Amino acid sequence: MGWFERKDEKPKIPPAKALWAICPKCYSHMEKSVWKANNAICPKCNYHGRLTARERIAQTADAGTFAEVFREVSYSDHLAFHDATGDYKTKVEATIAKTGESESIVMGTCKIGGHAAMLGVMDFAFMGGSLGTGTGEKIARACEQAIAERRPLVIFSASGGARMHEGILSLMQMAKTSAAIARVKEAGLPFISVLTDPTTGGVSASYAMLGDINITEPRALIGFAGRRVIENTIHQKLPADFQSAEYLEKHGFIDRIVERKDMKAFIAKMLAFWHF
Repeated sequence: MGWFERKDEKPKIPPAKALWAICPKCYSHMEKSVWKANNAICPKCNYHGRLTARERIAQTADAGTFAEVFREVSYSDHLAFHDATGDYKTKVEATIAKTGESESIVMGTCKIGGHAAMLGVMDFAFMGGSLGTGTGEKIARACEQAIAERRPLVIFSASGGARMHEGILSLMQMAKTSAAIARVKEAGLPFISVLTDPTTGGVSASYAMLGDINITEPRALIGFAGRRVIENTIHQKLPADFQSAEYLEKHGFIDRIVERKDMKAFIAKMLAFWHF
């Protein structure tokens, strides 16, 4: 027997992603427990990271008051879409299984600081928070229920835009949701729109910017087309902070930037202002 026997087994070292959270903005490393305890906010640069729909609901709605509606509404595959990486149905079914959600937005009734509201929260983990037919249908139905029950509407957006897998049917949701929100306003009900990181494409070009008050979190990415597309089109270099929450507030597109820790209290204050 030799004095040294080499084992072929590789040491069981947890991958870096299992131990550390990395801030997407300043690339600071921190323990995942620290990131989670700080509500996904970077303690160094104050970047507000992405939350799931359920995490956002837990932070916004009063405990025990959220009741989900229209969960049965999901995607449609009228085009039987497929590309080189597979078919749409398989992809979206895998997303449903992974996230536990039926669509890219979760809608429900709740109370926020004691004020009744219809709350919608988009989940970027569901196919990039894309706007599909199911998303538009949920929002439209929620608007109808909000009018019937005299509830203000609050929607947290987080999206890469329209869902290309559903083609023109997805783009039609921009008009559909905008019209539904117009009916909410005609009924004398307020619509509070919260744009989180990121809110882009067809969502930013439709209901996300239609709030009676539009608010956002610090350093959120908000825009329509991407930076490279715009620069290649106009042949000009854009400002470094272009499409940031701070840039939009400075130029009048956003009413207020609100820290995550203050978001619930701010929304409740707005609802009280409108006497709801």
